[in-house]
Amino acid sequence: MKPSHASSNDSSTSSAVRIDKWLWAARFYRTRTLAKEAIEGGKVHFQGERVKVSKEIRVGMELTIRQGFDEKTVQIASLSVMRGNATAAQHLYQETEASIARRELMNAARKLSNQARPDHRPNKHERQQLQRFQQNSTRDHSFDEGF
Repeated sequence: MKPSHASSNDSSTSSAVRIDKWLWAARFYRTRTLAKEAIEGGKVHFQGERVKVSKEIRVGMELTIRQGFDEKTVQIASLSVMRGNATAAQHLYQETEASIARRELMNAARKLSNQARPDHRPNKHERQQLQRFQQNSTRDHSFDEGF
């Protein structure tokens, strides 16, 4: 007969979980090692301060997590040390409204900054024109430098 005590992996009985385990279980990072490196690199903050890997988090805490260009502010809704599917992971946290609005604004700004790019790659004729233009402009500059 198995003992009736709860195991350490049971998320319903624990009141605190290590932040690296929770970030992994909530699917912010693919491995616990990546979560640990992100924490040590200063990508995860609690109350505006960097946290340590061993920081124990509780329900209701608010974390700021930077991933690439995105910075999310999430409130912890429940705890888990077991990694489940993506649907289950979404129930572990709730992103704040301000965070969602800020991310959408930053995404729109990034898209607008990419508007200066051409819509297609230059064909052979356009490449030749660019090369002639560049050669002429370097020739003009070398002439100006002599005087």
